[in-house]
Amino acid sequence: MRASRQQPVLELRGVGRIHGTGARAVTALDGVDLTVAPGEFVAVMGPSGSGKSTLLNLAGALDRPTSGSVILAGRDLAGLDRTALAEVRRRAVGFVFQDFNLLPSLTAAENAAFPLELDGWPARRARAAALNALEQVGLADLADRLPGDMSGGQAQRAAIARAIVGPRRLLLADEPTGALDSATGTAVITVLRERADDGVAVLMVTHEPRFAAWADRTVFLRDGRLVGASDPGDVDALLATPGEGR
Repeated sequence: MRASRQQPVLELRGVGRIHGTGARAVTALDGVDLTVAPGEFVAVMGPSGSGKSTLLNLAGALDRPTSGSVILAGRDLAGLDRTALAEVRRRAVGFVFQDFNLLPSLTAAENAAFPLELDGWPARRARAAALNALEQVGLADLADRLPGDMSGGQAQRAAIARAIVGPRRLLLADEPTGALDSATGTAVITVLRERADDGVAVLMVTHEPRFAAWADRTVFLRDGRLVGASDPGDVDALLATPGEGR
């Protein structure tokens, strides 16, 4: 395990999230405790509807818990208004999605620079940082290419460049290999592993044990509860173990 003993980048303390009210209330998460340290790569697995996407949304300050606390980069998100939450997301968190979410009218470099420009960076400085991020993911030669002119793997690496540009401390990835072939998926996981080795906290949702095996540890969600955790080599055993959730 490569995690350091520094203060965790992310802490979830007794986190619950209920969608809806009354008879239509649905418990998405129920009393989840989870920490991710600097340099730690954590994979999240579980069946459809187990709360994996909700967990990422709360970790990235895209949603608020119904109960419990989310502490990101040392700040309790419960005490922040919308403006402050948006600032935390821009400056501390990078998001990687299965469908890339690149702006189609912007080049790879422009997509990567966009979050920094929103945060007030001068255009020249933002582009320099974007080019550096693209180089880190092996896409420097496609900096001026539009997303529509890229392969799926290239587009996903461009999305990772956007996620890691600037001083990001937490990288959240939601099924980042789901739309990719095996070889390209491995290339994307390699980039995430390298970011963790460089000190970034990485939290990745995946349904594929072979990619979860790249993580330092895997946690398993069922019915909104954490029902197990494993070292990389024990993922298959964890998946085969019945949960104790509701």
